[in-house]
Amino acid sequence: MKTYHKIQTVFYRDPENNNKTLLEGQWSLPEFEFLQNLKWIWTEKIDGTNIRIIWDGFKVEIKGKTDDAQIPPFLLKVLEEKFTVEKMKKQFPDDAQVCLYGEGYGAKIQKGGNYLSDRTDFFLFDCKIDNWWLLRNSIEDIAKKLSINIVPIIGTGTLMKAIDYCRAGFVSTIACNKNYIAEGLIMKPEIELFSRKGERIITKIKFKDFKKEQKNK
Repeated sequence: MKTYHKIQTVFYRDPENNNKTLLEGQWSLPEFEFLQNLKWIWTEKIDGTNIRIIWDGFKVEIKGKTDDAQIPPFLLKVLEEKFTVEKMKKQFPDDAQVCLYGEGYGAKIQKGGNYLSDRTDFFLFDCKIDNWWLLRNSIEDIAKKLSINIVPIIGTGTLMKAIDYCRAGFVSTIACNKNYIAEGLIMKPEIELFSRKGERIITKIKFKDFKKEQKNK
């Protein structure tokens, strides 16, 4: 299965300060500008390491963001316990090509000690079966049947509403540190859409994109 596609930040970054801040109002894709006032689903962006769980009907492969990426042994052990052949075979048809996309997070991964201070875990955020990206309700069903976490929905609304919500900063809904500000939001249109190049319409915004602005207040 291919690596997870790039998620474009909602606005262009400012080249004059080495892309550290955003050029607000300058949409990075014309589709974002066109769809900005529609209803988008916002999920919490987790600061971890990208994980792919690949199932071909016979074996489970656990890979990082790329095929060469190294997964920390302590996280790999957790993933191997969660995604066994028996569990995957029970959940998916034998002839299905499945890829579960998620985030490995927790102690010793990025700032994951804020999420889990003494262990690691996995959050599912997307799933592709053959050539189909699954809808949220189907992903939730898979997460429930496999007894794994799924990234939480934070809210719904326009893109500008999501941007303002992230700009203000919000406490992570999954962190054990109840003062930890979430990394940001991932936004998808309520109805899954694709560009004319066949790319998914999906975007992101991070709290740190506004840090300079926060300091100047």
